[in-house]
Amino acid sequence: MEPRPDLRPPGLNADEKTTLLAFLDYLRESVLAKAAGVPEPAVRTAGVPSGTSLLRLVKHLTAVELNWFVWAYAGAAGERWDDEGAVSADDTATGLADAYRRAIAQANAIVLACADLDRPGARSLRETPPPSMRWVLVHMIEETARHAGHADILREQIDGSTGR
Repeated sequence: MEPRPDLRPPGLNADEKTTLLAFLDYLRESVLAKAAGVPEPAVRTAGVPSGTSLLRLVKHLTAVELNWFVWAYAGAAGERWDDEGAVSADDTATGLADAYRRAIAQANAIVLACADLDRPGARSLRETPPPSMRWVLVHMIEETARHAGHADILREQIDGSTGR
């Protein structure tokens, strides 16, 4: 597989929601790109003592997207998604990447339907009042960026790949 070129952050001058979502999408794609093309078992092998692998990062970020946008902000019924779940033997790189893409599509639909970034969501994942959509977007940029950095390191350990 041809190495992915180093991609710069989005260069746009748009409204706040468009800008925040463009940066979040850029980071999401960076995480997916780091896990793409990594053979078994390396894609699921922990690169650090805490147990973090590329697949575990993708699985975690899927649950975090669903928890913050779907469960907390939109107020979906049911239990929260398990964002600390281990990668099972049945989990595949393709399946987890597809699940992440579906979660991203759900999250983006909720963001795009939000007319006021100051409006609080239905509930919070923390012991605080429900945060605004602006806060959720900024938090998800921070969360995804942190894990994109982890994915950078894990991928470099696996095959020397660097870049975004």
